Amino acid sequence: MEDSEAVNLAADWADISQGLRKDLGHQLHSQWIKPIQLGALSRDCGTLDLYLPTEFSANWVRDRFHDRLQLAWSIARSEVRKVNIMVHPGRRQLPDLRLDDGRRPANDGASAIAMAAGSLGDATFTSSVGLDPSLTFAAFVTGEANILACNAAQRMAALEQPQFSPLYLKAATGQGKTHLLHAIGHGYLQAHPRARIFYCSAERFMVEFVQALKTSQTIEFKARLRSFDLLLVDDIQFIIGKASAQEELLYTIDALLAEGKRLVFAADRAPQALDGVEPRLLSRLSMGLVADIQPADIELRKKILVSKLVRFSAITVPEDVVDFLARTITRNVRELVGGLNKLIAYAQLTGQDVSLQLAEEQLTDILSANRRRITIDEIQRTVCQFYRIDRAEMSSKRRARAVVRPRQVAMYLSKVLTPRSYPEIGRKFGGRDHSTVIHAVRLIEDLRQRDADMDGDVRSLLRQLES
Repeated sequence: MEDSEAVNLAADWADISQGLRKDLGHQLHSQWIKPIQLGALSRDCGTLDLYLPTEFSANWVRDRFHDRLQLAWSIARSEVRKVNIMVHPGRRQLPDLRLDDGRRPANDGASAIAMAAGSLGDATFTSSVGLDPSLTFAAFVTGEANILACNAAQRMAALEQPQFSPLYLKAATGQGKTHLLHAIGHGYLQAHPRARIFYCSAERFMVEFVQALKTSQTIEFKARLRSFDLLLVDDIQFIIGKASAQEELLYTIDALLAEGKRLVFAADRAPQALDGVEPRLLSRLSMGLVADIQPADIELRKKILVSKLVRFSAITVPEDVVDFLARTITRNVRELVGGLNKLIAYAQLTGQDVSLQLAEEQLTDILSANRRRITIDEIQRTVCQFYRIDRAEMSSKRRARAVVRPRQVAMYLSKVLTPRSYPEIGRKFGGRDHSTVIHAVRLIEDLRQRDADMDGDVRSLLRQLES
């Protein structure tokens, strides 16, 4: 790369980095963005390489900031069509960790970095390395869908011994189970500053175990694993079919539980649904508390978006945009937050105001992936089944309370869950005037604030319709 080109790239990166610092705050920027080094720019391919010092940091930045970095670079330089985030070629080897006998242990990734802080015999070893600093209990937004799991996670991290162990967090992709795993780690270290914790994925557990077998270091592997006070294992479903790794995990669970240690596992399915897992291991995984995180309903999705907007005090996101995102991005929370971040980044980098039109234009890929159109017919059918009334009552002229209230609820849900206008909704309810629909929507909104039973009915209907 020519000197002038390198200088220009560095200047562009300084501008982009400064913008990200304002958006993300000093801590996140210093930890994840500042270490990025510029690599090669290929004009023929339209690619720019960005380097980070470790595999873990590269994966972390790639998962969370790739879209934002790619958008920023494409705006700064039209020739950049793709950004590659990778480990610096000269830094692919991890620090030379050694066991007590001087040999190098078979561990890498986040778990290896955690071990780098001290030797196995170091009683003062403390590490939160490998834990995302932003994934704390304070940053976890709760609602009816996840409150049980959050409360259980806080108990697991508390100073006093929990009444259950292990804790098994079950949730679909992007619903918050990994967030709670990291939050438990942070909370436990806060309550037990001298504690030893181990966070890894089931895949990483298997890789390290197999490597230990190949290098005849299984004794050291077992000793190291069983020396921790808190074991956090993510994506346990990936241990399916690995007999030797399952057996070692089983023995590790038994050893840690016998010493009163704490264990937390997370997976995308219940223990009983883990086909190919040895029955004894299944019994250990389910012997404590299995906490299910349900998909976030529309109220929780709104709360999450509002909580994220606190970081963007310099930019205004209208309420109708928040409602639109919460209503249309329903598959998981990760996509929801990613959509908000992408929208705000685009608005800031182009100097545009955030609007409903901008959201529809810039989030077409996310919106298309989430598009399961809920129809007014579907809403009417679900409401009638819920309240046990005949479907014809949705369009009838009857004014009995047992009919009017369900009809008003259906109108309210039609406005919340569909893009239909008030007149269009009115036509689907026996040709009623748009003012009747407006009255129904406002009435149900008011009743939800004052009447717990009505709020419960609406929440239940929302879960049914969005599932």
